Amino acid sequence: MNIDLSGKTAVVSGSTGGIGLAIATGLAASGARVVVNGRSDKRVQDAVAAVRQAAPGAHVEGVASDLATAEGADRLTAHAPTADILINNMGIFEPKPFAEISDADWQRFFETNVMSGVRLSRFYLPKMVAKGWGRVVFISSESALNVPKEMIHYGMTKTAQLAISRGLAESVANTGVTVNAVLPGPTLSEGVEEMLRGMTPAGVSIEEAGRQFVAEYRPTSLIGRLATTEEVANMVVYTCSTQASATSGAALRVDGGVLRGIG
Repeated sequence: MNIDLSGKTAVVSGSTGGIGLAIATGLAASGARVVVNGRSDKRVQDAVAAVRQAAPGAHVEGVASDLATAEGADRLTAHAPTADILINNMGIFEPKPFAEISDADWQRFFETNVMSGVRLSRFYLPKMVAKGWGRVVFISSESALNVPKEMIHYGMTKTAQLAISRGLAESVANTGVTVNAVLPGPTLSEGVEEMLRGMTPAGVSIEEAGRQFVAEYRPTSLIGRLATTEEVANMVVYTCSTQASATSGAALRVDGGVLRGIG
């Protein structure tokens, strides 16, 4: 299958590292003009350079803005006023016992993980509908359906993304625009690697730490390891392609088989 996104513009939120950077790279390698985003200028410029190195000749730009705020979303959309593809990837996670999750924590997670995607979708989606073509993808998680007891506030935001993505897909039916959610499982992103290093004794490789984490916290995994960011990005790039035109309103799993349901 040859995925060709030439002539398409893709905005990828939270794309200075991890899954977001892998998605930006995959879209650029498929010919899309890509706008990467992060909170700091340095991280954004480093990401732009990384995408250009991985996809020589790609048209890549960067915008530093905090999409957890309305002002940050306005800054991004002012720089990139149109998009054919929107990837709502920005997100944070943090293991914390439920009794210690403060009101401020709940609000911070909702603004970052949920409202960032709401704001960008509200801006770009009507323009996609007007053109008769578009792709919106929310990067949710298997935690949306398998809410982790150690990160209930995170799980709540991922479930909210599923509700929003399905509702938006319904709202743009028969327009040529698709809206989907992708549900990664445990993935070796920068954030997960940092978390694992804090949980793992010295001398244990990050790969082995990942296998131990999966065995303890996601024992239903069928691959028995952390996914790579590229494996998740591959699903996202396909979902953005013209070949995926019959896929909308879906929750697409890249979870390594963690979720046992067949629905």
